[in-house]
Amino acid sequence: MDIFGSFALLLAFVAAVYAFAAGIAGILTRRSLLTKSARNAGMAVFGLVTLAVGALEYFFFTDDFSMAYVVAHSNRALPAFYKFAALWAGQEGSLLFWSWLLSIYAFSALFLNRKKHPELMPYVGVVLAGVQIFFLLLNNFVASPFHVLGAADSSGAFHLARLSEGNGLNPLLQYPEMVIHPPMLYLGYTGFTVPFAFALAALLGRYPGEKWIHITRRWTMIAWGFQGIGILLGAHWAYAVLGWGGYWAWDPVENASLLPWITGTAFLHSVMMQEKRGMMKVWNVWLVFITFMLCILGTMLTRSGVVSSVHAFAESSIGGWFVGFLAIILVVCLAAWYRNRDYLRSDNQLDSLVSRESGFLFNNLILLAACFAVLWGTLFPVFSEWFTGSKISVGPPFFNKVNIPIALFLLFLTGVGPILAWRKTSLDALRRNFTWPLTGGLAAGAIALICGFRNFYALVCLVLSVFVALTIFSEFYRGARVIASRDHVNLLSAAGELTMRNTRRYGGYVVHFGMVLIFIGIAGSAFNRDVQSEMAVGQTLSIGPYMILCQNFDQTANNNYQSDRATLEVFRKGRSVMMLYPERRFFLASQVTETMVAIETSPLRDLYVVYAGRSPDTGRPVIHAYLNPLVKCIWFGGLIVALGTGLALLPGRRPTLVLRPVAEKSWEGAAAADGVSPARVVARRTDGHD
Repeated sequence: MDIFGSFALLLAFVAAVYAFAAGIAGILTRRSLLTKSARNAGMAVFGLVTLAVGALEYFFFTDDFSMAYVVAHSNRALPAFYKFAALWAGQEGSLLFWSWLLSIYAFSALFLNRKKHPELMPYVGVVLAGVQIFFLLLNNFVASPFHVLGAADSSGAFHLARLSEGNGLNPLLQYPEMVIHPPMLYLGYTGFTVPFAFALAALLGRYPGEKWIHITRRWTMIAWGFQGIGILLGAHWAYAVLGWGGYWAWDPVENASLLPWITGTAFLHSVMMQEKRGMMKVWNVWLVFITFMLCILGTMLTRSGVVSSVHAFAESSIGGWFVGFLAIILVVCLAAWYRNRDYLRSDNQLDSLVSRESGFLFNNLILLAACFAVLWGTLFPVFSEWFTGSKISVGPPFFNKVNIPIALFLLFLTGVGPILAWRKTSLDALRRNFTWPLTGGLAAGAIALICGFRNFYALVCLVLSVFVALTIFSEFYRGARVIASRDHVNLLSAAGELTMRNTRRYGGYVVHFGMVLIFIGIAGSAFNRDVQSEMAVGQTLSIGPYMILCQNFDQTANNNYQSDRATLEVFRKGRSVMMLYPERRFFLASQVTETMVAIETSPLRDLYVVYAGRSPDTGRPVIHAYLNPLVKCIWFGGLIVALGTGLALLPGRRPTLVLRPVAEKSWEGAAAADGVSPARVVARRTDGHD
């Protein structure tokens, strides 16, 4: 089976090379037979890499410890659930997993568009094949997952005494979410390859800008959605497993996953300017290029060990290959842009600073400022080591100081965007649309101040969150009210009909509302509390409205780990409300001790309890308790963002335009201000179109 897997990977590499060479030859000679054969070879890569992945998983599930990768990341006692996840536990397997997901995307893009865009698709196939060649080169010749151990392992990486049982999976990865989090994140990383391929292909083939934008937006949204889900699952894993009471530590690998999501967000907003006004063509192309390069950078940081991270589970010298690949990508992108820069001229210019175009422009500038700040802080230790010889780390205080104001300004723009009109927004329209959302936000801030809310940034976040939520609700309400009046249905049904008529627009509003909830949850961290104490049986610990009583300490064991467990009873207002069982597990195969957190969650707060071990001075157990307000808003907001992304991907229903006289003076004023007839405003609003 090891020969079978290795041979499948080698054939995949050969197929990718052929797809690349034949694709270029087909473009230059304009021979459709070459182009078709190149496309078929590109699609064949998926089947071959799938065979290699199946072979490696077979070794895990059959406990074949003649394979070095299986010895390193599995053992006989490892549950089958985690043997599947062991595929991406180490460098070789994760690179194979990258190649497999990329082959799925490449197959989908080539198959779904095989009869469409005949001028564009040959270029797309060449770009996809070029990226596949790089990763399959690593899979075959640099970091093969099919290395077989001999009678004695000459590398010294494994002890012969353990060959029969395996070293086991990293304990940090033995958590159910880690079976979901890496695939989601890698689906985001690899997914951005498709927009990159279409953008570079459109530039090389001088394909009409609006056409490639329409194709690329959907692929970008899919990758962006997976990336966002992966980031949130990673944050929840850090919160539930690492035992430090938080969910985001500005860790380098965390930051690396955030960077392409930020630039992808910028692209999804600015792409509307190209669709509506033919503007920002250069900007959009480079946003796609930069997003893909940040995905490659993130993969390098995760798998090369260039930076120290709790999320990086491999260290090697493979980083040089990624640096070389990034250099090639940058040179190709610069050359393609320079040669075809006249193709990217804008059709229109910015008419007014008070317009939707300017809102998107400011949104992009702020997002790129956040991206640069995070990137600089992440790579600063690397740069400092290069230039000074000593590695100087940049901690959370730097990232918080720079990014909190940026994030709040972005939150403000999220509320302003729906209010602004294309080209120019009149002062009357601004006053009419701003008044009650802004009043509601300020009222919420005043109430918070009266209730003792004193943290400045948290207070500003609350005001802006209420303001943004009200602008979103007003957009749904105004459109739904017209449909309800016309079709004689209730507002809820009308809102559903409105949403399904323009899923892209109203799905975007749902995403924005999810982001509001995430911001509220993050703002709650300003009021976190924690307390730590040695505890014996019968002792208590108080935090906020809770009193924690220690009932017992015991030990359990199985074939995978031994556990020290605390049994804690939690009281509120003198009444017992829950039992918590925090643990410390000693994993037998890896000889590593890890924390298992006990969390009691509610809509308003989490009680988060950690068994921190035993005091080195007294030998008594130590319990660390945290009270984290509003954390649930982050996870619920993430779910709303995912649902909104899925909604925006659905095709909208074809509306039936009905022209009716306008009954409301405010709409007449808006129509007059924007130079549009009142009847057309009603029809446009009713059908949910921008």
